[in-house]
Order: sequence, then C-alpha cells, then structure tokens
Amino acid sequence: MAVKLSDVARMAGVSTATVSRIINKLPGYSEETREKVLRVIEESGFQPNALAQGLVNRKSNTIGVLLPSLSTHFSSLLIRGIERAAYSQSTGVFICNTDNDGERTMEYLSMLTQKRVDGIIFASEWLTDDYANFLKKAKVPAALVATASEDNHFPYVKVDDYSASRDAVKYLIQRGHRKIGFITGRADDPIAGRPRIEGYRAALRESGLDPRDADIAFGNFHFESGVDAMAELYGRGLGHTAVFASSDEMALGAMSWLHAKGISIPEEMSVMGYDDTIDARISYPTLTTLRQPIEAMGEKAFELLMDGPNARSVIMGHSITSRDSVRDLI
Repeated sequence: MAVKLSDVARMAGVSTATVSRIINKLPGYSEETREKVLRVIEESGFQPNALAQGLVNRKSNTIGVLLPSLSTHFSSLLIRGIERAAYSQSTGVFICNTDNDGERTMEYLSMLTQKRVDGIIFASEWLTDDYANFLKKAKVPAALVATASEDNHFPYVKVDDYSASRDAVKYLIQRGHRKIGFITGRADDPIAGRPRIEGYRAALRESGLDPRDADIAFGNFHFESGVDAMAELYGRGLGHTAVFASSDEMALGAMSWLHAKGISIPEEMSVMGYDDTIDARISYPTLTTLRQPIEAMGEKAFELLMDGPNARSVIMGHSITSRDSVRDLI
C-alpha cells in the first residue's frame, strides 16, 4: 500500500503542511524537524505525488469549495476547517453557494476549472452522475465532505449518519423516552435523509418499539422548517415526550414553537439536535445534540486533496453532547 503524505506527517509527528513545505523547500520549520521528516520519507519509501506538490507551486494555488448553503453554522464551521488547512499551505479558497441548484452547480464547476483551480471540495450535497462525470472529464482533483458518491470514485470524509442517528435515539430511549418524534430531511436524500431515518427506526426496533411513519415530519435542515415540523408533529396528538431533529437549526425551530405554545423544555418535551454547532450552546435551554466534528472534517477534506490519487475515504467519529434540553424519565 502506497505511503501517503498524511502518513508521513503522522509518523513524523508534524502537520501535513509542514511535510509539504519541507518537500517543496519552503521556510517555516526547524532543522531538526526537516531532518526528522526527511528520515521518515526515506525509511517509508514515500513518493511525493503531483498534487501534494502542486497545491504549493503549480497552477493557481487555489481550490474551489461548493456548498448548497452559506447561511448555516454548519457551513461556516466546515469552511473554517477547510480555510484553516488551505491557509497553512498558502492556498486560496473560492467559496461557491450552489443553492441546491443543479444548473448553478454546473456553472460553478465550469468556472472553477476555467480558473485552473488545483482541486475542488464538494460539500454537503449528493454528487450526481453529471457532477462526477464533469470532474472526471476535466481531470480536476476532487474530494467530498459530509457527502459521498455512488461510484466512490472520489474520496470523502463524513460521519456514519445511520449510526449517529441510531445512537442519538438510543440515548433518548435510555433516558426513558418511548414516544419519540423525528424531524428530518427528505426521505429521498441519500446523505442526511434516508440514513438518519433508517438509524432512527433501527434504534426503536432494537428497543422493542414500533417505528411509525406518523412519528416523522420532514424539513430542510433550516430553522423555519423545524418550526413547521414541530407544529405538524404536535398536532398529530401522538403523545411524544421527546423530539429528535437531524440538525441543530431544526431543533431550535422546534424549541421556538414549543416556547411559543407555553410547552416547557425539557419538563413537558425533550428536544435533541444533530451537529453541535454554536446554536446548541446558546439556546435556552442549552441543546443536547449529536456532535459531528465539522471543522476537523473540513481540514481532512483538504488533506484528501493533498493525498491525491492515493487518498482514502474517512469515516470520522461522532459523540453525544449532553446539555439541558433532555429530561430523564427513569
């Protein structure tokens, strides 16, 4: 198995940026560090690939990042992670808001290739065959973050959405909740929709509970849709004691509706989110949520570009951040 730039960085105990600077004879490290990295390179048989060097000294020293929205805290954290990693390599970043519009996305892909960017990060949106075929034909290195593609031609970094959703619902069940509503994205969304729905249902079944379609309401991950979905769920009169929303923004929307109706959180309704953005820390009460390491995912996506054709997809770990919005019923 080929040794990657990130492997050299790990074995030498330095960042990928430092390894790249040493390879390209740029300043910013001690002589001791240089000798250690060169020794690891020699002993490991690492061969610098074109992209690892190219992001420093070829073409435009820029990359493009495509996101479906720039208005969420999720997006801002992701961009922060990507930009931090890119800045360490003296690489500029073009941020493109696709607005989930296929035609707009293709226009941005065309523009970025015309600008001869050194790589493209495709974030938080399903990579369709049209997008994938364009990237392959243009021969532009690409990496995916918080998404994936059917043919796995492009390396990606994401959490296991099925397992994360399952763990979140199990967390609620372990605290005595048996009637759990779910606010989620579209059922036909293969990234943040279907896997999280399947994880929700699996947790219920494994606990001897019956998943019901009526317990699910759909949104678009934004605040307003959380308000509407909470109203819809509550109006069905199913006696939920907890609601799990598959984004912090939708969870806050649900909390806003509950506050407006005089329904206390968590005494009368527990609420749990997904992401662990700043929204979760500043809400009242503070939001218990499923944490995915968003900034670290952005940094890792840039590293995948650095690793070039040897890059391997990465599933990053998730965890649960307990705060004040979930009540124990046991």
